[in-house]
Amino acid sequence: MAQDETSVSREFLGLSLNQTPSMDYDDEPPPPVISSEGIIPLDITDKFLRAARSLAPGELVKDGYFTLFESVGALEIMDPKMDSGCLAPGESLDEDYDLTRPLSATEVLGIMDQMLCHEMSWHLGYPLSQTLFTNVYVEAILMPPPSTIREAHFVRSRDTRAASDPLLLILRAYLIGMLKACSYVADRIKHEHYYEEEDFVTNTYHRTLLDHIKKEDIDDVIQEARATLHSIRNSLQDDVAQALDFRLELRLAFLRAIELSHLRTSPPSLETPWVQMKAVLESIKDSHHLATPVPASFSAKIQRRLASTMPPRPIVELSFEEAHSNFERLCVDGLDVIKVLDFSDSQSLLNFVLLFQAKKPQPLVYIRTLLQSYLFKDMVILGSHSIRDIIDDDLSTVVLPSSRLLDRANDAIEAPHDPRFAIAHQMEQFRQIAAQSYLDIFRSFCQNRCRIRRTLCHSVRDWDAVQADAEEIDNLLQVQLEERPMVCDTQLGQASNAMYSLPLSSWAYLYKLRLMEWIVQQGFELDIYQPDELAGMYWYLSYLAKTRTHHVERIKAFTLRSFNEQLGEGGEGRQQRRLTPSANHKAQTQFTRSLSYLRVTMLDAAVTWELADALSCLHTALLRLGLVVPPPRPYSTDQLRYEIRMRPFASVGSPELPSFDVFVRAAGQPNTPTPALLAYAERAAAGARKGFEALRKLTDAESFSIGCHDRWTAAVTNGLRSAIAVGLAASTVRKALESTSAPAREGSGGDGTAIARSLGLKVEFKRPEDRYHEWWVVPHITRQA
Repeated sequence: MAQDETSVSREFLGLSLNQTPSMDYDDEPPPPVISSEGIIPLDITDKFLRAARSLAPGELVKDGYFTLFESVGALEIMDPKMDSGCLAPGESLDEDYDLTRPLSATEVLGIMDQMLCHEMSWHLGYPLSQTLFTNVYVEAILMPPPSTIREAHFVRSRDTRAASDPLLLILRAYLIGMLKACSYVADRIKHEHYYEEEDFVTNTYHRTLLDHIKKEDIDDVIQEARATLHSIRNSLQDDVAQALDFRLELRLAFLRAIELSHLRTSPPSLETPWVQMKAVLESIKDSHHLATPVPASFSAKIQRRLASTMPPRPIVELSFEEAHSNFERLCVDGLDVIKVLDFSDSQSLLNFVLLFQAKKPQPLVYIRTLLQSYLFKDMVILGSHSIRDIIDDDLSTVVLPSSRLLDRANDAIEAPHDPRFAIAHQMEQFRQIAAQSYLDIFRSFCQNRCRIRRTLCHSVRDWDAVQADAEEIDNLLQVQLEERPMVCDTQLGQASNAMYSLPLSSWAYLYKLRLMEWIVQQGFELDIYQPDELAGMYWYLSYLAKTRTHHVERIKAFTLRSFNEQLGEGGEGRQQRRLTPSANHKAQTQFTRSLSYLRVTMLDAAVTWELADALSCLHTALLRLGLVVPPPRPYSTDQLRYEIRMRPFASVGSPELPSFDVFVRAAGQPNTPTPALLAYAERAAAGARKGFEALRKLTDAESFSIGCHDRWTAAVTNGLRSAIAVGLAASTVRKALESTSAPAREGSGGDGTAIARSLGLKVEFKRPEDRYHEWWVVPHITRQA
């Protein structure tokens, strides 16, 4: 019945599950293939059938030691799709590939290139069991686990031909270098924030990936292989020998790049191996045609030896062109991410992370975790800055330029009655409250795009709590600073309103508003909203951007007052005489930077406000005219859908979430005729276009995009194109509407389908990757033939 006890139990269970006593058993199955003389088969079919007939219907016999795991395993037995031990007739359990057989140089190239494809498949998220671990040479190196570099051979016996074959030694060096690089990559990813099975599979199936072997030993093996290649170069074709050397050089460069990434210093030196890898990859691509594939050296049977509960899966087949493209992208992103170490200011750092992670396609998970390592490793920001340095720099830029609250001299005061002592204590308390939420913004944007949005939805609640705590600290600091309120005139006929600066809560509120805008904008990028929901969501985005504009204007007013008090002339300029020339210069620099930041922030909020308004009006008009038809939703209502869309913001105290009735009226604008809506959309799009043009003229320092100015400019340019496209779309609809009958121009009442047919327009929505900018869903409107 079977070769051993395991296979006996498998056939026994398979019979019990798949046959009943009423079946005909005249046709006996073929006898099993006996591979060992020490096993005597015993036919228990009749005994089993007699025992089964004695059971009453519904009666269950279960052994007390037969666990749930074994029960589930029994269901998988003898199923080729689930049972890794199920063999076809005549198939052997072990791979019969001869590891000592001689390989030609082109076959070695073929195995190397195929392993490169498997390595990139692993980087893309496929498990090792379907990629690298399907190679018989890799399995021979890793099992049994080598404790030293000398044991990492295909055949452990030193007197075999494999130990002296130069081409096999070259292949061994390449594979060892690749496995060590994979070990470093897996270790880096596991130490940072990522999502298992969603981003990357770090399971090594109880294989070591040469973790305990030193990198220096592996470098020596690769260098020895290059020396061996040089010694046999006369027996090889020049282009083949050069191709082999390029691949060994790639392994050395990759290991060097990974090793240097732990330093987080001297960016020019970190760039060298990435530049070298990129150049070598081009040579590898040019020589790929020389490779001869060796498909027999890859086998899915190896999965049976891995410590895994997963059923066998087919080998992942990634083309060499795709592998080369992804590896080249890995090198480009690895080279680019090093620029984050050139710290200039906190806002440029934030923009770098935002724009780097927004690249299309998004950087691979190893690069994203490498960025996290550069940012947060050992809680030292960028390898040389404390968390306090970054937060204080951000506060100085946004709300507290040249402020007593950030003076490091306060820390040296030990007298409890001194106001500076209380200021230092309260500021340190605020930093402890805000630090985690602040760093979480950077960490969130190091995830994949879907996870970024989900994480930001949680972060908004944290920032709401930070703002509440910051208001209490602001009230305490007012007393220590003896702050005078700013008297602002309100609406005509009303009394003046006295306001305090509340810098810490203003800072937290500004970040909370930005997070809320990012959540809505990424909803457009991820295609979460349906076409008939776009009008309402763009209105809400405009609402948030408008709120941010007013808030930044408030911050700017207090910044200008502080500037006049410290550096101005006249009665309020008394403090200027107490500043040394160097302190005066430093204060001027900080105020200039702060005002520059507030300017670019207001401009960004204004173009967001204008363009979102334009798109909201345009989509509302398309709904009215029947050019966008809501799909049938028998189990949903508009109010329930509104609650789902606004759930991330429901718990936020300020800005207050508009009620559903307010949202419907504001987005639908029932009292505004459709032609007026379209005309306003054109004007708003024109205003956004002017704003984008102004942004595009800013330098990297003025736009706080140092290190990422090219990507920042590209994003602004794409926004400009979106604004132009919105204006053209609104103009197209307006002109078509003007040429139709009066009822259609009203856009209300009647049959929406008939109105749409009379306009002769066709509306299409592009996928996010096909838009000018992923955040701006501009409908593509054409005239029907």
